Amino acid sequence: MKPRGFPEWIWASRLARVTFLAVAGLLLATNIRPGPPPPPPRPETVDLTFEAVALDEGDPAQRRAGSLLFLEGWAIGSESTHFGGISAMHVENGQVLALSDAGSVFRFALPGHGPARARLTPLPQGPGPAIEKSNRDTEALFVRGDELLVAYERANMIWRYRLRDLAALSAARPEAMRRWRGNAGPEAMMQLADGRYLVFSEGKDGGDTSEVALFGGDPSLAGAPTARLSYRRFLNYRITDAALLPDGRLLLLNRRFSLLRGFSAIVAVADPRQVRPGGTIVPRALATLASPLTVDNMEALSVTREGGRTIVWIASDDNFFPLQRTLLLKFALVE
Repeated sequence: MKPRGFPEWIWASRLARVTFLAVAGLLLATNIRPGPPPPPPRPETVDLTFEAVALDEGDPAQRRAGSLLFLEGWAIGSESTHFGGISAMHVENGQVLALSDAGSVFRFALPGHGPARARLTPLPQGPGPAIEKSNRDTEALFVRGDELLVAYERANMIWRYRLRDLAALSAARPEAMRRWRGNAGPEAMMQLADGRYLVFSEGKDGGDTSEVALFGGDPSLAGAPTARLSYRRFLNYRITDAALLPDGRLLLLNRRFSLLRGFSAIVAVADPRQVRPGGTIVPRALATLASPLTVDNMEALSVTREGGRTIVWIASDDNFFPLQRTLLLKFALVE
């Protein structure tokens, strides 16, 4: 995850890379960094740069990470201070719809599918005024036809927007999520093959499980049937996103930070039969992304189909922090 402008001769040292990751993570963990900018006051179009990255910058021939086959990847940059902080995304037909944890929706084309520009649109309505970060801490999305569901972490709310113009259609603060505290609120959201919805709490440090809310209907509507269950965490990892595989299994993205090893991520699957009130979702690891592989604060996940293969897309949240990057990595699932 060499930052732009970092000397290549220094970055070639594994010790330098590990030290850099540790320092960056320590600064993030202690909040010694500039806060995210407020969303732009109105929609704007910004230029992007796509710098190709390898799975392992020290060994470009390396293409496997567990059950994931690396196809291609990019570090995405922009001169705009509003681009970054990607916390969730939806990839479809060569286009990316991404959500910033500062309350903006980004739309941009993948390389080869359109110009290198992004349309940034602030969510016009939310739990409170956009000038307060806590009112626009958006961490999860789900695209449903011409509608967009968005989870607000600190408010523990689910809002529904019209995808075309992001007009608000409904909002709810579900009872099953009201106890989730601070920045341990809703972090991942998905719809199961049977139409039910899952919303995962990020959870706090420590503990073997985190909370999950199961909805029998639209979670943005007050009164939707709900139940509680739990998610078995990988040691010191927190779930950051979830998506549905074509065979109906749950695909789950988990992220960890370590002072010694920096950021790492685990991509896992779970059996949908484990989704039942009072039950526990127990994930099985498919792949681990950790140094020396290209990795950052991986928070966004999407699944597509391409040429008969299941494609897994993973993106990182740079926290609007110059020592991090916005990565977009493309894998094929090869279990």
